[in-house]
Amino acid sequence: MKKHFLYVVITAVLLSSCGRELSNDSQFDIVTDFNFDWEFRLVDSTGQNDDWKNIRLPHDWSVEASFDSINGEGATGYLPGGVGIYRKKFPLQLKSDEKAYILFDGVYNNSEVSLNGKDVGEHPYGYSPFYYDISPYLNSEKDSNLIEVKVDRTRYVDSRWYTGSGIYRDVKLLVKNKLHIPIWGVFVTTPKIEEKQAEVSVSVQIQNDFSEDKKAELRMEIYNRDGQKVNGHTQPIEVSGNDQGLQLYSVSIENPILWDVDNPYLYKVVSSILYEGKVIDQQETAFGVRSIRFDPDQGFFLNGKNRKIKGVCLHHDGGLVGAAVPDDVWRRRLQKLKEAGCNAIRIAHNPGSQALLDLCDEMGFLVQDEFFDEWDNPKDKRKNMNEQSVDYITRGYTEHFQEWAEKDLKNTVLAHRNHPSIIQWSIGNEIEWTYPRNAEATGFFNNMEWQGNYFFSEPPYSVDQIKEKLNTLPKEKYDIGETAKKLAKWTRELDTTRYVTANCILPSASHLSGYADVLDVVGYSYRRVIYDYGHKNYPNKVIMGTENLPQWHEWKAVMERPFISGLFLWTGIDYMGESNGAWPKKGTQSGLLDQAGFEKTSYHMMKTLWNDEPHLHLTTQSLDKSIYKLNEAGDPVEKKENGWEKALWFWHESNEYWNYDAKEATVVEVYSNCDEVELFLNDASLGRKKLADFDDRIYKWSVPFVAGELRAEGYIDGKKVDAGAQIKTTTAPYAVQLSVDKDQLSANAYDVAHIVAQIVDEEGNPVRHSNAEISFSITGDVRLLGVDNGSARNVQDYRSTKIVTDKGRCLLIVQSNFNAGDVRIAAESEGLKTGDLLLKIKAMD
Repeated sequence: MKKHFLYVVITAVLLSSCGRELSNDSQFDIVTDFNFDWEFRLVDSTGQNDDWKNIRLPHDWSVEASFDSINGEGATGYLPGGVGIYRKKFPLQLKSDEKAYILFDGVYNNSEVSLNGKDVGEHPYGYSPFYYDISPYLNSEKDSNLIEVKVDRTRYVDSRWYTGSGIYRDVKLLVKNKLHIPIWGVFVTTPKIEEKQAEVSVSVQIQNDFSEDKKAELRMEIYNRDGQKVNGHTQPIEVSGNDQGLQLYSVSIENPILWDVDNPYLYKVVSSILYEGKVIDQQETAFGVRSIRFDPDQGFFLNGKNRKIKGVCLHHDGGLVGAAVPDDVWRRRLQKLKEAGCNAIRIAHNPGSQALLDLCDEMGFLVQDEFFDEWDNPKDKRKNMNEQSVDYITRGYTEHFQEWAEKDLKNTVLAHRNHPSIIQWSIGNEIEWTYPRNAEATGFFNNMEWQGNYFFSEPPYSVDQIKEKLNTLPKEKYDIGETAKKLAKWTRELDTTRYVTANCILPSASHLSGYADVLDVVGYSYRRVIYDYGHKNYPNKVIMGTENLPQWHEWKAVMERPFISGLFLWTGIDYMGESNGAWPKKGTQSGLLDQAGFEKTSYHMMKTLWNDEPHLHLTTQSLDKSIYKLNEAGDPVEKKENGWEKALWFWHESNEYWNYDAKEATVVEVYSNCDEVELFLNDASLGRKKLADFDDRIYKWSVPFVAGELRAEGYIDGKKVDAGAQIKTTTAPYAVQLSVDKDQLSANAYDVAHIVAQIVDEEGNPVRHSNAEISFSITGDVRLLGVDNGSARNVQDYRSTKIVTDKGRCLLIVQSNFNAGDVRIAAESEGLKTGDLLLKIKAMD
């Protein structure tokens, strides 16, 4: 997916999004990227204003600040909130038959929009898209217009994770004819799919803002990925004045190419309104031809094929860029997850951005799009459960839920429902905590007789006991079942082609409270131990894991049960926040990738589970710091017998280096999906072992340290595979080595390059057991987005050119501007040879 700083539906007139005059000479719809030429200032708690500064959107002001253990809160990553003011001047001359709209994909949060000093609207929720008709507020011809957006994030602990602050997603300006297709007015479905033919059903709303009735034509054309027209249809329409109509039509695609996780093929519908023979409005809608089905006994089917959902949960921050995540940052992260075998994303715990969903469409990820983390009652932002204390800074979405929930939910469904990647709408995440009677009814809590472990114990109360508790415990102001029924109803009013689900933290009660009754799929949160319980007691309900520990035992439970469709690991990537009182730990380390997008050991474990292609990965650890001891035969075994069966979020510590004291006792681990692995130290075999002999799926050797090279070789069916893994003992740090994910960017002010700096020895081997401060210098026209080392304990400023490494490495991210040319990047560290590279910025065509 490429963004352009300019997008016009027809090419007759090109408009700049950088504040140059918007003259509308086209015959129909103009969609303008409105991300550039904004000004911003921050207002602090004393009313002092920062100076106005020029910025581009998306923008997150919190991530530009320093981490603060005194004035910050770990729940939201120890970064500040405040009040931010955005403004932008723009000329716009509307004709008498035109209207203008401004579309925000996300503003965090409590936004108020004004135009030329007049209030346009307010929007409290930070994650749902919204738009305004700004036509009545525009100045007369040739006058400049001033739009202002006030964002109130003084409630800087209003969430349980890092949210960011500001206009952190894209903004577009749309100019339309008064007879037009409204924003989000096209809905494409594929109700019938056969090998030779697919039916495509298109619903198009037509808005007539003229006072008189209008007759016109509606033309629909379908194009394949190569731009070839595969079908079309034109029909007359008539819409009364100041009214809206709905047009439905159906056409077929011959020999359709299906959208699939392995081949995410996209078609495009172009819907056009023709008036007196001329196109006056047009909208392009990407879609995929695909079918989905969940079965209570057999699991999930995509295009008729039974397959497991290999999913991860993702929060919306992108590490050092905060919540304002460039597409290329998401692309790098998603590509790494794809290479691990991941095929699904749960966007937790809020609606995703259009940019992220576009990438999921393009790259082949199944998506669960989630609406809310809070409903009627608030959560404790610091403790994750029901609210423990009440203070201003923790006031969250519950304050607005009764008034805004329907609009926010429906805006999300309307804006997102054409994405083929989306297979589930989640109406809520772990909501049960906030309805105390549901928690009490389970028997896990307030039950003196129960001494079990919540994660690994079945419900202490029987189904009948839970029913009795729910019938006898005092009623509360709001009922979880009634609220769930309402949310599910609103969702189905707009889309019945996806499954409605929720992430249930107390499913034994949710099955009986009315909550699960309205769900098509009941998601279990950390409750894999009751998969069989759920299937036995509620055999007609589809159940699956929707929040799971990133451990082998979780995937094992899925593979052993055909009726479980799959899972979503918590999490795919480390994220900021949910770290209350743990300074300097600013984030949560449960990801397969760290905050800089570097691979962790758990990543390689899941890669061996989710891929058929051979994979090997080596780690080491001194015996005394490891989770192992030696048995009588001298082999490493877990200190806590079968501890792997109850491992939680965080992987045990291991190292990707081979540097220890001479003859120090170490444990060498190999993660692999090969049947057998042989380990070598300096070309001497340390033995060949079978995967079947390791219940925890980790090959292990006890190895007294000797400097040199460790090498692992894999075998499948007795044949050596091409894949292998090795680690060398490194000598003293010698140089800083730079690498980049792409050495050429377009001068579009969007493209991003990730530059990794790694300390190496004189032979070029990565030094991962030693750290140093690295200083970057940048010569050329690019925008610095920041630096990070990936550690959840890194509280160095992101917006800097200096950083102390972690594991001998760090990350620099730069973004193109509008100017072409060469950019030289150098990385210096005291006593080390400087690393440098050349980055080319190519002019736009």
